[in-house]
Amino acid sequence: MANKAVLVILVLALAMAAETAHGYAPGLRVGFYKRTCPRAEDIVRSTVESHFQMNPVVVPKLLRMHFHDCFVQGCDGSILIDGDKAEKTAIPNLSLGPAFPVIDDAKAKLEAACPGVVSCADIVALAARDSVVLTKGLGWKVPTGRRDGRVSSASDTSNLPSPFDSVDVQKQKFSDFGLNTHDLVTLLGGHTIGTVACQFVTSRLYDFNNTVGASDPAINPSFLPKLKALCPQNGDGTKRIFLDNGSGNMFDTSYFSNLKNGRGVLGSDQALYTDASTRTFIERFLGVGGGPSSRNFGLQFGKSMVRMGDIGVKTGVNGEIRKVCTAFN
Repeated sequence: MANKAVLVILVLALAMAAETAHGYAPGLRVGFYKRTCPRAEDIVRSTVESHFQMNPVVVPKLLRMHFHDCFVQGCDGSILIDGDKAEKTAIPNLSLGPAFPVIDDAKAKLEAACPGVVSCADIVALAARDSVVLTKGLGWKVPTGRRDGRVSSASDTSNLPSPFDSVDVQKQKFSDFGLNTHDLVTLLGGHTIGTVACQFVTSRLYDFNNTVGASDPAINPSFLPKLKALCPQNGDGTKRIFLDNGSGNMFDTSYFSNLKNGRGVLGSDQALYTDASTRTFIERFLGVGGGPSSRNFGLQFGKSMVRMGDIGVKTGVNGEIRKVCTAFN
């Protein structure tokens, strides 16, 4: 009996070592639901695809949802909870509205197939990957095994990256979660799909550095009139425009090309090319010095997403597997 116990401990230790060697948090592994819910990833994938066909706008929002979930309370599905003061009510998360029904739909189908098995946190992580693939980006293997958190508070969203953050502030926010400068540039490259409200752009067009009538000199002069036309000074601040002007529905490297050419929409994005520490990674993704730039970006994006997906995960006996994603059990 003692020998059997030692053997079990050894097997568990080896499994944890293997997970760590792959860069996964202990308790996470690729194919976690292979035996308990074999069709889990297929169900999530088909659900995301069906919603994408009805409303393509959900795809970048699902990607952003995973990012916002992980940066608050860790990757634990806390962003999905309903409530007057829950995370989803915070200003940075209000634009994610169309994406929540996708997760709810996938959860309902999974509960019908495998009751009480697949966490909402894992659904969010899988849906983010599937969203990138649907926009012609490279996929990656998503380690699963997360459990859902039991806390969701709008007040905890203050550390989410802001469109007005300097590069140093962005680097610090990412560093706080164990992500380096390479991860920062890579993950912000996710802006190659998706939109932003004009209210986060107009200050650099008409009131740069609190100077009335001034525009950010980092904006390419030939792009400035177009950006002003998209976001008029007295226009609708809630109007949404593509973050990757010219290729907003395709997961590619044009976002980085825009930064190089002074055509970044957000000041915080454009600053990545101004700062030498972040510009070097942009140039690498653009193939400066040779190499297949798009594939390099795609491969690194998957790696950085896996690293981000490790943030504050709850596994084992921690957290819970929610019955529905919008409420704690």
